[in-house]
Amino acid sequence: MIGFISQLQRRTPLGWLQLNKQRSRFVVALSGVAFADLLMFMQLGFQSALFDSATRLHQVLRADVVIISNQARNISFMSSFPRRRLYQAADVPGVKSAEALYTNNVTWKNPQTRRETGMLIIGFNPDQPAFNLPEVNRQLSTIKLPDTVLFDAASRGDYKEAIAQISQGKPVTTEIDRRTISINGLFSVGASFGADGSLITSDQNFLQLFPKRQAGSVSIGLIQLQPGYDPKQVASALKSYLPKDDIKVLTHEEFIAFEKNYWQTNTAIGFIFTLGVSMGFVVGVIIVYQVLSTDVNAHMKEYATFKAMGYNNLYLLGVVFEEALILAILGFIPGMTVSLGLYALTRGATNLPLYMTLARAIQVLTLTFVMCMISGAIATRKVQSADPADMF
Repeated sequence: MIGFISQLQRRTPLGWLQLNKQRSRFVVALSGVAFADLLMFMQLGFQSALFDSATRLHQVLRADVVIISNQARNISFMSSFPRRRLYQAADVPGVKSAEALYTNNVTWKNPQTRRETGMLIIGFNPDQPAFNLPEVNRQLSTIKLPDTVLFDAASRGDYKEAIAQISQGKPVTTEIDRRTISINGLFSVGASFGADGSLITSDQNFLQLFPKRQAGSVSIGLIQLQPGYDPKQVASALKSYLPKDDIKVLTHEEFIAFEKNYWQTNTAIGFIFTLGVSMGFVVGVIIVYQVLSTDVNAHMKEYATFKAMGYNNLYLLGVVFEEALILAILGFIPGMTVSLGLYALTRGATNLPLYMTLARAIQVLTLTFVMCMISGAIATRKVQSADPADMF
């Protein structure tokens, strides 16, 4: 190993010298790599924010196993199933409780601007907490009051004045489907691609807001298990015991995966983000290839001289790959830096959970290396097939 390191130290950095000789071309090449990295970072970031925002409520549900309708698509379009399935589920060994959760999309008037916007409203029995949210669980008695809801302070939109008033203990009134409601408390979850925010209330208030909705038509069944029981085993027992014609039984983790799968495979959004990453990769390959190909053509006589001196194609490949590696590393740094700024800008404007992660940085860096290596391999084809005698 020491000998290998010493050999690298004695080696002339031909790749760096060739790139640095034409500095304007070098800067353009780095800009191209950085732009390709920026495209990949933004598309992967938006895709991750989509999944994270879509499953925020799933993550905080107080349930080991979940029952949903066979027709359910995502949390905003859950359909419903008969409540008697929950009573039946309570008979399965290991089930501690089986509670109903009601969800629906609703159009409400922003209490501050009076503009209509879409929200997700959730109702449950306040005597049986449905979320692992301390701020909600402290206000369970509040949502028992008629026409009272809790408001998601991290919702997308202009709510600063209303939130400040509610924080001071002053209720704010607004309308949902022409029914006046009172906002008496706050919690924080955040917006998603499907809704600007969420509201939480009691099951009784929920049913009053939707008089055509039957109490026996449940959106989500929350199953809590007795200590010591494995969720997968109990879920399997529930699948065997309950009728399969109208429900699905999922573990908590499977319910989260169910939501992600909907956005990834059943909507155009998931495909668009995946396509965007692919386009960024292809753009990077083309840009780096153009730079390396131009550089190879400009130094063709030098490469021919090396071949005439006895250097093999592997050595010449090493020089071009050295250039590709330099472009990958130095282009990645500004691409990631600009992405961090755009992440923060987007997060502030949309309330979406758009953050840089180590895994994503490694993923893009790996893609950048692969992108530059592919370009380098293509660019050296002419050198490998060239005859030194034809170069002079």
